[in-house]
Amino acid sequence: MCGRYLRRSDKQRIAEQFRVANDISHLAMPPDDYNIAPSTFQPVIRESRDDGIREMVLMRWGLIPFFTKRLADVKGISTINARAESISTSPAWREPFRKRRCLIPVSGFYEWQKLDAKTKKPYTFSVTDSNLFAFAGLWDAWKDEQGQWLQSFSIVTTEANELMSQIHTRMPVILHTRDYDRWLSREITEQPPTELLRPFESDICR
Repeated sequence: MCGRYLRRSDKQRIAEQFRVANDISHLAMPPDDYNIAPSTFQPVIRESRDDGIREMVLMRWGLIPFFTKRLADVKGISTINARAESISTSPAWREPFRKRRCLIPVSGFYEWQKLDAKTKKPYTFSVTDSNLFAFAGLWDAWKDEQGQWLQSFSIVTTEANELMSQIHTRMPVILHTRDYDRWLSREITEQPPTELLRPFESDICR
């Protein structure tokens, strides 16, 4: 799983690197965040439904499916990660995978190796020669009883690569820049881009 990540870029740098075209002046976010936790609001990149541009918005980490009746219904259920192996069939992930995919800008992520029953050792993972890269994400929009909308996201995870497997059995899906457009596309097809849900190469991780 991925339960913590970090970002060492402000919103302007993110917008430039990910070719964001919407107005981001109103987004309130710190320039750096070294301990991003679930339930906080974080920047994500998606394709605009209106004109197809890339837009950056803030969303809550921990996806709330659109069909949820009350927030209490998902209390105690972890939705911060979505397993790549089941996102095309699971009710919570199926619709977002078809048409609500996003990029999550990150500089690295943390994982803890269990040494014994009481001891865990933390590790930080990043991509070689890249201060900012992207996880594959899914997002959804939920409306509460007062008619207020809440947008939220989940990080897609897959089996660990050779490097990561020494610490944990799973890792976030890290996307290559060349695959951003395909992942973000809101065009509904019979076959969503499942081929992108693979472990990132060990030789360009650190």
